[in-house]
Amino acid sequence: MLDPIFIKVLLGTLLLAASSSVVGAFSFLKGESLVGDAIAHALLPGVVLAFILGDGRNPLFLIFGALAAGLIAHYGISFLEQRTKLKGDTAISLVLSTFFGFGIMLLSAVQRTGLGQQAGLERFLLGKAAAITLSDLYVFVALAFVLLVSVAVFFKGFQLMTFNEDFAAAIGLPVQAIRFVFTILTVLAVTVGIQSVGIVLMAALLITPAAAARSWSSSLRLMLVLSAVFAATAALIGTVVSASLPKMPTGPWIVLALGGIAFISLLFAPEKGWIARRKRAKGNQLKTQRENLLKLLYGAEEREGETVAMTSDMIVAMRRQHLDGLRKTLRALKKEYLLVERPDGFALTDKGRSEGRRVVRLHRLWELYLTERLGMAADHIHPQAETMEHIITPEIEALIVKELGNPEVDPHQSPIPYEED
Repeated sequence: MLDPIFIKVLLGTLLLAASSSVVGAFSFLKGESLVGDAIAHALLPGVVLAFILGDGRNPLFLIFGALAAGLIAHYGISFLEQRTKLKGDTAISLVLSTFFGFGIMLLSAVQRTGLGQQAGLERFLLGKAAAITLSDLYVFVALAFVLLVSVAVFFKGFQLMTFNEDFAAAIGLPVQAIRFVFTILTVLAVTVGIQSVGIVLMAALLITPAAAARSWSSSLRLMLVLSAVFAATAALIGTVVSASLPKMPTGPWIVLALGGIAFISLLFAPEKGWIARRKRAKGNQLKTQRENLLKLLYGAEEREGETVAMTSDMIVAMRRQHLDGLRKTLRALKKEYLLVERPDGFALTDKGRSEGRRVVRLHRLWELYLTERLGMAADHIHPQAETMEHIITPEIEALIVKELGNPEVDPHQSPIPYEED
């Protein structure tokens, strides 16, 4: 049978992590990741002042003090950005260091009396999920419910404010009111989250799940779900490790688990992961090299009026390509039956000739489009065409041909080679 204390701590960390990460996803997408870190550090003086001035044993009172300090810090950052010449990161650093320094000073003064340690104020620095009481759990359930329901209710407004605030204002949404609600939720999310991981590590709980989720999906709804799932998974791992190993803190293990999830996501995500992007870049590079070689041979045939063969040394001299890389390209083209190797060198097959003709056609069509429609000088368009010839799809090609009226020559009076009937 599971330990009731373990279940209580697990439920608390799951709620704290999941609800904080959902709100943090919007901050991440808005490019305000460091604001959450500044707010987390700014909460400390609010917590200590609430303990000094009121009932230090009441978690609601401490949360209220943290919430007030967080709001002051948030609007302090906005004030410094709007009313002074300070940049955003400078304003954030100023508020973070000032509030946190003031909080440490107050905490040191309180702990000299011994009351701060009895009230557990030190857990706000590094978190102490194991100290969650049943009354704390009730409060966290209520706060998590408020966060998640508020995100659901204001989802459309948050979405528009995150990606296009001007458009949101243009269609009549109350942008200022939505921004105020979001500010409240951000501060509340930070206030809730520091109970498990503490002030120092709160930025990781707020932002890391969103950064990991962004690697798996471009859908905002799915990203929010994944953020909550990743944060809850990390909370589960941290709680289990902390319960299994003696004197192991829960908060740092939650952050370590989040870091592992983020690392795996950034590396192995199927579309946006580093490995997938690296493979696509490599594939695009090989595609460009193959098409450039086919274009070179087709151009030579066009000039000579007959089939042309080139040795690898001739191609290296003309393309300035490394011999090892060229050999790989030649092998790939031979395997695809685009080239044939003869005693006098490599020559195009009919299939390779058609592909080379296509690349040359796209190059010349794009050069003509740049001069005819964009007014660029003919002697400035070659580099752009060298890039676009590998990108233009058949659909775009058809639109360009239609737009230009089935042209026959490019700006340099070279014929545009269409497919032979």
